[in-house]
Amino acid sequence: MSNLIPPEKRWIITTVLLAGLVGGALLFTSFLRTADDALFLCSTASAKSRAAAAAADYEATPIQLQAIVHYATSTVVPQQNMAEISISFNVLKQLAPANFLVFGLGRDSLMWASLNPRGKTLFLEEDLEWFQKVTKDSPFLRAHHVRYRTQLQEADKLLRSYKTEPSCFPAKSYLRGNERCKLALTGLPDEFYDTEWDLIMVDAPKGYFAEAPGRMAAIYSAAVMARNRKKPGVTHVFLHDVNRRVEKTFANEFLCRKHRAHAAGRLWHFVIPPVAANATIDGGDYRFC
Repeated sequence: MSNLIPPEKRWIITTVLLAGLVGGALLFTSFLRTADDALFLCSTASAKSRAAAAAADYEATPIQLQAIVHYATSTVVPQQNMAEISISFNVLKQLAPANFLVFGLGRDSLMWASLNPRGKTLFLEEDLEWFQKVTKDSPFLRAHHVRYRTQLQEADKLLRSYKTEPSCFPAKSYLRGNERCKLALTGLPDEFYDTEWDLIMVDAPKGYFAEAPGRMAAIYSAAVMARNRKKPGVTHVFLHDVNRRVEKTFANEFLCRKHRAHAAGRLWHFVIPPVAANATIDGGDYRFC
């Protein structure tokens, strides 16, 4: 089918679909909330004033409007394809407003933020030059420049060594200040540690050359945060570029095949429950799965 569409026209179709996705998310959310409130409003004496307040609450947020204009007029489209995006979008429709952590800033950042209206969407980016460019163009994004302690060329060594470091084990796993476990993300902004994330998107850091940070620590830390969740519910983890060996290997090691719920293209979706407070965990067992 795509061969029938001239290359110079494909970006138009993609951007229109993305604009529709953002607009549809706004309409879908407003419709559901309006329907719920209508039953309540009609049964109260102050229905008129409540309706006015509700209408104001349903107004598009500035970032949603910005996203619609951006993707409708830009030839630059997100890195993920529509099938991959739809998996995360379907979860956001159910949970928004939610706490959404995204590893990486990119051409899709404005979209992710707009699909989580009135929620917290936080981006972490290791490339300073790219961080400055994106935040200059989109200063309203909530983003931090961060540093990683790993390199892609260490992936195999890290996969072996964590099994002999008790501070990496599931029973004792923690992130903030865990210098002994090299897979634990340390030295990040406080809100990274202080927020319980409902969704975590791992689409960074870079992982395609030896000196790049790789996504080993991001995958491990996502697993730790999901397992240590205190709020009710589960944590949704989305991992992109699973066609690459390191991403696939670390996903199977820490996110677990049994928790994989969906897959599309190069994206896997995991639904990870917290470890029950009364669960018995072998303190000497390194296995997450």
